[in-house]
Amino acid sequence: MAKVDELVVNYAIYEDATEYLGTTEVTLPDLEYMSEELSGAGIAGTVEEIITGHLNAMTTTFNFRTVTAAAVKLMEPRVHRIDLRVAQQQMNMRTSENEINAVKHIMKVKPKKTALGKVAAASTADVSGEYAVSYYAMYMGGNKVTEIDPLNFICIINGKDYLAEVRKALGK
Repeated sequence: MAKVDELVVNYAIYEDATEYLGTTEVTLPDLEYMSEELSGAGIAGTVEEIITGHLNAMTTTFNFRTVTAAAVKLMEPRVHRIDLRVAQQQMNMRTSENEINAVKHIMKVKPKKTALGKVAAASTADVSGEYAVSYYAMYMGGNKVTEIDPLNFICIINGKDYLAEVRKALGK
C-alpha cells in the first residue's frame, strides 16, 4: 500500500530513558562513509571507492530556546545516552487517512561545544550544543534498521551487518 511521507508531528528526547530534554530542534548525525580515491593500472582515470562499514566521525546538534538544566547537564564531559523518539505523519494513498509512524534514534554522545547564545529582552537565547556521536541506531516501527558502532566494528544498514565478515577476518 502506497504511503506518502509528510512531516514530523512531534518528538521527545530522553537521557537514560527517563529525563525529558526540552529542545526546539535536533540535527541528526550525517552518516558519511570513508572513501579512498583509486587510480592505477587498468583504471581509466580515478574512482572514489567507499570503505565498507567505515564511517567518518558523527556529530549531532541540539538547539534550546534558553539556557536550561538539560543543556547544562549535557555539558558534563561524559557519555550521554540519548533516546530521541519521533512521530512521523504519512498519508495512506488508498484510504486518504493520515497514519503515524514511530521512529526512534538512539545515540551515545559526548559534548564538543556549547554555545550559550545571547541575552535580549523578549527573545529566545538560541542556546545550542554540538556533540560527538560514538554510537547511533535507528528503529522504524520497532525494528532496528540502522546501527553504527565503530568501536565494536558494527555497521548494520537495513538489517545487514556490513562488518560481519571483517570482524570474522580479524578474529573479533
